Amino acid sequence: MLLTTTPTIQGQEIKEYLGIVTGETIIGANFMKDFLAGIRDIIGGRSGSYEKVLREGKETSLKELEERAQQMGANAVVGIDLDYETVGAQGSMLMVTCSGTAVKI
Repeated sequence: MLLTTTPTIQGQEIKEYLGIVTGETIIGANFMKDFLAGIRDIIGGRSGSYEKVLREGKETSLKELEERAQQMGANAVVGIDLDYETVGAQGSMLMVTCSGTAVKI
């Protein structure tokens, strides 16, 4: 399945628009990640543990979006938009949502 953020696919004609499709993920960040990220914030550098959580959230949301698009009979999703938000007490959880248009090419 082709997943793209662009509204069209170069060299491909969209034959049918099947509708909006979404994927959602909420991932908790544990105390140790918060503690280590706080230290990195003080001394500088990247937070590998948070970067891993961001990647995991994105991949899981896109996989869910792809599965839902396949159930609709799509072979591509165009116009994908990814959004990241923190939720929960003190923003302790990361929510990743994605949406796009399921199509047949």
